[in-house]
Amino acid sequence: MKLLLFPAACLGMYYTSEGMVYSQCELYRIFQETGLSGYHGISAANWICLAYYESGYNTNAVNNNGPSRDYGIFQINSKWWCNDGKTAHAVNACKISCQSLLDSNIRDDIECAKRVVRDPNGISAWVAWRNHCRGRDLNHFTAGC
Repeated sequence: MKLLLFPAACLGMYYTSEGMVYSQCELYRIFQETGLSGYHGISAANWICLAYYESGYNTNAVNNNGPSRDYGIFQINSKWWCNDGKTAHAVNACKISCQSLLDSNIRDDIECAKRVVRDPNGISAWVAWRNHCRGRDLNHFTAGC
């Protein structure tokens, strides 16, 4: 495995082709355009922080959790949210193929993330957000954008 220069490298992730690594300001613009910024009261800075700690802004990140896998920029889980054809008893609440979360078009990822935050756990469903973003000053994620 190549050593990558962002936190995802430490999480046992691997990468497929066809994705891209976004910048903070690119994500800020997309999150504004798609209504993710402010969705359920969650700021763009929180979403950008989440994406940083989940995938390093890399759309083709995949993390193998054993019985399930996490996909894409938000690391959407195959047990609950998407279908990868490998995870037993998958729910697929977003009604989406996990593979579709690995390309450079993150609009489907955003729609699935919106579905996740409508669940009772909200943005707390993401461990990385709870551990690295919750209750912190996140202004640096949107500064200059």
